Amino acid sequence: MNRNRNSRRAFIQNATAAGMPFLGSVGLSSLLQGSASAAQTSEKSLPHYAPKAKRVIYLFQSGGPAQMDLFDYKPNLKEQFGKEVPRSVYPDDRKTTMSSAQASFPVAPSTFKFKRAGQAGTWMTESLPHLANVADDLCVIRSMHTDAINHDPAITFQQTGSQIPGRPSIGSWLSYGLGSENENLPAFVAMSSKGSAKQGQPLYDRLWGSGFLPTRFQGVKFRNQGDPVLDISDPSGVSRSTRRTMLDSLAQLNQQKYEAVGDPEIQTRIAQYELAYRMQMSVPDLLDFSDEPQHVLDQYGDDVSKPGKYAFNCLIARRLVERGVRFVQLFHQGWDQHVNLPNQIAKQCQDTDQATAGLINDLRQRGMLDDTLIIWGGEFGRTIYSQGKLTDKVYGRDHHPGCFTMWMAGGGVHGGTDYGQTDDYSVNVAENPVSVHDLHATVMHLLGVDHERFIYKYQGRDFRLTDVHGQVVKPLLT
Repeated sequence: MNRNRNSRRAFIQNATAAGMPFLGSVGLSSLLQGSASAAQTSEKSLPHYAPKAKRVIYLFQSGGPAQMDLFDYKPNLKEQFGKEVPRSVYPDDRKTTMSSAQASFPVAPSTFKFKRAGQAGTWMTESLPHLANVADDLCVIRSMHTDAINHDPAITFQQTGSQIPGRPSIGSWLSYGLGSENENLPAFVAMSSKGSAKQGQPLYDRLWGSGFLPTRFQGVKFRNQGDPVLDISDPSGVSRSTRRTMLDSLAQLNQQKYEAVGDPEIQTRIAQYELAYRMQMSVPDLLDFSDEPQHVLDQYGDDVSKPGKYAFNCLIARRLVERGVRFVQLFHQGWDQHVNLPNQIAKQCQDTDQATAGLINDLRQRGMLDDTLIIWGGEFGRTIYSQGKLTDKVYGRDHHPGCFTMWMAGGGVHGGTDYGQTDDYSVNVAENPVSVHDLHATVMHLLGVDHERFIYKYQGRDFRLTDVHGQVVKPLLT
């Protein structure tokens, strides 16, 4: 056995030395690439059919917004204030370790008042008055459910279709399949903002990462301070012509390396350098709001001029999709209210309500809402029982994967729609359940992609965003 191994090693070394570099490059390439060199989609012609949406803005509310305090109105629970949630409704084995040691699990009805909004009469909290004005654009899904009860696996599941890190994010899948309509900007951009209530759960680059897809399809993160993209500015003393010469020389070296070893990531590196060069001209224009009329800025609220704020990011999102970016995702932190929920959630609504409604109105006024899909929601819901002390004004809520609310607008969905129902305690889905995989299948369908045919082969297996699950929720579609 050792003699055979040594013979193979000697053969490769001798072949390379004898002017046969191909064999040596095969060995090195396999080490660099794994099985990624064979990766390809099973269907090359995308979209598969005429899309209703051309682009997506995903307003991700990180931390898990409490559904019963925002959209899932349960007026009858006021009579149950302080009473124990029946174990038949909420068994002990479904509680997290953060609250399972409590001696009591009292019902905590929402302290917020609710009103019907729009012609459809959608129930919404009074804390979202601006969103109530566009209620007839919203397709509210009250019957979402997920498999994960802790933040990291839950948000990873929402972004990638798997609780285990390493899969491509939904934005990367769509960047890979559909590309960008602007060669000077990336196909997928991610931004983040922090709520005034608290810092919130951490966010990781892998949430907008490309997983096993080539890295050029990962999301480009726009930062909250300094240059929006690292190294987008030329170094001091370097002119544009000098920078161009440097990149041309670097591209030649990278191309030689690619021809020697065949690693596709080298081609990605070349493409990313070129994109960065073009972004040096396009991004400053993107961030210059001087061409925005005052009435448009006013729609987004006072924070629109403050980099890093949710309102600022909403306007950037509109300007990005207007320029052909395919997928924009805003992560807004601070929805993790284990204690003092009424105060904290009111601040979150104040941070996001006007800008969210302003984004919808702005897209409509520009004739873009019909083919721009907006998604709003977090990774899971919250418990109906109080975590910690319960008073008539103060309570907290633990994580709850059994049901939560998301909504979509524009891009081929039925506005003014309420879909799905939860039980009397907002603990379980009672009607028309929608899984995370179902949501992903529906989003891809709206973009003209058949989720069952959009496949990438990696390490000998066919992968897709929805794995082996997911059904398009057709009642949501126009």
